[in-house]
Amino acid sequence: MKKLYAITLALLMALPALYSHDIRTAHSTEGMREWHLKGGKHLHAFFLFGNEHEVVLEQKNGNTLTLSWNELSAADRKFVAKKYAAIKSINAATTITVAQKAPEHKAKSPSAWSFWAIRATAVVLLFMLWLLFRRRFRMMPGMSLNARVFAGKWIFGKPGLLLLFSASGYFLFASGRSTLRTSSAGTNPTFLDSAFTPFKPSVATRWDSKYFYVESNGIPAHNMMVGITSWQQQVPLPQCYNGSNAWSITLNPVMAAIPVPVNNKHFLRGAIALAANGVPIFNPYTNTGVDAFLDGQLDQWGGHSGRADDYHYHNAPMFLEKPSGPTLPVAFALDGFAVYGSKEPDGSAMKTLDANHGHWGTDGRYHYHGTATAPYMIGQMAGVVTEDTTLQIIPQPAAKGVRPALTPLKGATITGFHPNGSNGYTLIYTLNGATDSVVYRWTSSGAYTYDFYTASGKTTSNYQGKAPCIMPSGIRYLNAESVFRVFPNPASHNLSLALGKGIQETEILSTTVRDMNGRAVWQHRGFSSTVNLNGFRAGIYLLSLETPSGRAVRRVVVQP
Repeated sequence: MKKLYAITLALLMALPALYSHDIRTAHSTEGMREWHLKGGKHLHAFFLFGNEHEVVLEQKNGNTLTLSWNELSAADRKFVAKKYAAIKSINAATTITVAQKAPEHKAKSPSAWSFWAIRATAVVLLFMLWLLFRRRFRMMPGMSLNARVFAGKWIFGKPGLLLLFSASGYFLFASGRSTLRTSSAGTNPTFLDSAFTPFKPSVATRWDSKYFYVESNGIPAHNMMVGITSWQQQVPLPQCYNGSNAWSITLNPVMAAIPVPVNNKHFLRGAIALAANGVPIFNPYTNTGVDAFLDGQLDQWGGHSGRADDYHYHNAPMFLEKPSGPTLPVAFALDGFAVYGSKEPDGSAMKTLDANHGHWGTDGRYHYHGTATAPYMIGQMAGVVTEDTTLQIIPQPAAKGVRPALTPLKGATITGFHPNGSNGYTLIYTLNGATDSVVYRWTSSGAYTYDFYTASGKTTSNYQGKAPCIMPSGIRYLNAESVFRVFPNPASHNLSLALGKGIQETEILSTTVRDMNGRAVWQHRGFSSTVNLNGFRAGIYLLSLETPSGRAVRRVVVQP
């Protein structure tokens, strides 16, 4: 089984998080320990590593600090000794490897040969049974001459033998290919990340061995609401799809034995997919069972606001092909499979779609396609999903409104929508020949105000809700000089590295992995975009980039 990598603060020693766009702010003290030094001095810092001679700490500003054993108090020595004992037990001495390029690990399927062996054996047994019945048939008494001639010629003769081999061939090859595709070896998370990259930093991504997580506020860069002719009186509000409420896309999709239809009975609540710009995509049918597009509920971009004032699409966001490019997915279904626009992943014209509104690509992956006509994106969920009692796919984040849902305003048509600074919007609509509007805004403390302007005058509604969340907008800085991100890859033995803004690959002198005793166990001259951990013992390692200034930028790596 492929090794799974975890790069996380909470896994062992509350060390600085390794994912890009860490939810913790640059000045967070979560997991920081108070150190009491000799002479009455004390400081707050994260423990990185230590031994019986010294301890290395990371301060709040990201700088590292090395203290000798004699500088530590008795309590600090006891703490370091306990950590060192645990680290020493799982870290084995490893010889240094100087690599110009980290090799890609390609795992072989352990079940492929056994699968074909079973099918081949079944075909052989089928042929032997045919021979046995043919022999017994010749010795059966009481059968008419015509029956013997018919059976001998058509069943046990050349036609019957040809039919047997044809059926065996289908069973062995065609059926085998279909069956093999019902399981997945896992999706490379960097593939998913490539689809969301064009929309960063409006979206933030991270992953572990099971899920690819996407954080966003659900508000797209394009305009919203204009063109709706059947308005539910809901308006877009930023949502907090972050932290434990982030979008979760499985990295291990499995083809469903019986796909669940996306219709007016299933998945009527919540999303079925997530667009590459961080906006959720719902069933084409609303929770009332009507086609949202045909009912006039959608804007020019195929979206509207739900009962929690949460903006979402009901159709495939085909317009994202332009910023993403025709060969990147425009969305990912919550079953783990990609959604493409009008082109195949290789840039060719879209091929014929199956009942799921997708097909297998030449890259060996199953994917869906968006179209302008029903079912628009997903006809059936090709992958295995879990549907709760409210007809919603789980897991998925929750949208939270600040006011009760209103009733539809019949005859209203939305003609304008624009932001008011960074904390509000104005929506303009026509009704019975008059032009009315809704102006709404919010404060950093979570106070929401809705002003309704009609021919009758102005009315105001005030609500107190949760304070708007601050979305992650960058990478946590370890020091003022440079930053880099580290991503685990459940589909291989590699860690993926990406430099942040403000530093070039040519500025990195070396990429080094050290064990907790400070010994270099892997090193690359210059910058390496991948680090191969194949063969590393379980333990804690320090991944660092050496800069010309002599200061290293570090991330902690946990090898389970």
